[in-house]
Amino acid sequence: MLTLVSLASPRRLIASIFAIVLAVHYLFSLIYQDYARLSSWSHLRDQLITTHNQGNITNSTLGTPESNDPRYFENVTVPLSYKRRANATFVFLCRNNEINDVVTSVQQMEDRFNKRYNYPWVFLNEEPFTEEFKQRISVLTDAPVSFGLIPKEHWFQPEWINENRARAGRIQMMAQGIIYAVTVHREQQPAYRFRYRNMCRFNSGFFFKHELLQQYRYYWRPGVQYFCDLNYDPFVFMEENNKVYGFTISLVEWEPTIRTLWPTVKEFIAEHPEYVEEQNSMAFLSDNDGQTYNLCHYWSNFEIADMEFWRGEAYQKFFEYLESKGGFYYERWGDAPVHSIAVSLFARRDQIHFFRDIGYRHSPFQHCPSGSDWEVGRCACDPNDRFDYAPNSCLLKYESLFW
Repeated sequence: MLTLVSLASPRRLIASIFAIVLAVHYLFSLIYQDYARLSSWSHLRDQLITTHNQGNITNSTLGTPESNDPRYFENVTVPLSYKRRANATFVFLCRNNEINDVVTSVQQMEDRFNKRYNYPWVFLNEEPFTEEFKQRISVLTDAPVSFGLIPKEHWFQPEWINENRARAGRIQMMAQGIIYAVTVHREQQPAYRFRYRNMCRFNSGFFFKHELLQQYRYYWRPGVQYFCDLNYDPFVFMEENNKVYGFTISLVEWEPTIRTLWPTVKEFIAEHPEYVEEQNSMAFLSDNDGQTYNLCHYWSNFEIADMEFWRGEAYQKFFEYLESKGGFYYERWGDAPVHSIAVSLFARRDQIHFFRDIGYRHSPFQHCPSGSDWEVGRCACDPNDRFDYAPNSCLLKYESLFW
């Protein structure tokens, strides 16, 4: 009997202590908000995950590598309570005088997606960014931000281009009323003289070679306006599903700007049939098995893509061939048809993805999700206002690849 009492007493004591601890914990949780947050199971779980992965976290920098200004450098901690991230970044080609539009784009992207993932931002310009530009961008995000200068040889019209021939092409396009034929009001200023053509050439063959992008594999070119919450990571989606290119809008190109592009493409693939993927998307580009180009392309103002594809042998050889023809300046070859033709020919059709759940606008066109995608994304756009199946849209061409 004495033995039973002596065994029961410690048990009652332990039970009493445990009850008192729970009561105190409950009381503190009601009185002190921070105590409730810090002692929650989710916080304790995140702390355990952080401790376990601490050796794998690399502090990132905010600002240019050469700058010592403390306003643009700080340690950034990525919240580990979310799923793993891909090796990816946002890439924004812009000018100082576009700051208001850039701020709007960054703010929307942060609010709709990146505040939960902290993917870094890389801003590129053919001129140094101003301090005002850097300050206004840096307050918008907790993610790492870098500001880079484009090398002159990657931006300006090459010296070997025949300027008389290029000028004749520009004058002809001006007479036809083609947009971006030439920046007439700044014709005498070399830095701005052929900016649109410089931009198309840079985006086609050089942006992924910039030193600030060498550490990354995937990139996202954000556009002007985003309408919807994005509750998953499209970079990880690309990686896990072996995608190389993602788009939201597809349309036809202005034929006078690319008169000789398709004949040049046909010459290249005739010389290098080894680069053409067996399960290609030629049917997206041509209605007669490659004889002519139907002008369909993915609009590159928005694109999420794998830079290893651009850095690969097939695309590098392809761009070098295009570059040798001078069409970026003799005509006005755009990066959108160049990228679209390349991924359609050198990648499998199932490696190209339509992000139907990402609401996006770059005037005058927009894609607004519909149905459950519109509801789940809390989209601010009119689901009936979308370019998807407009007369000049090529979305049906893309979808028919999988019928």
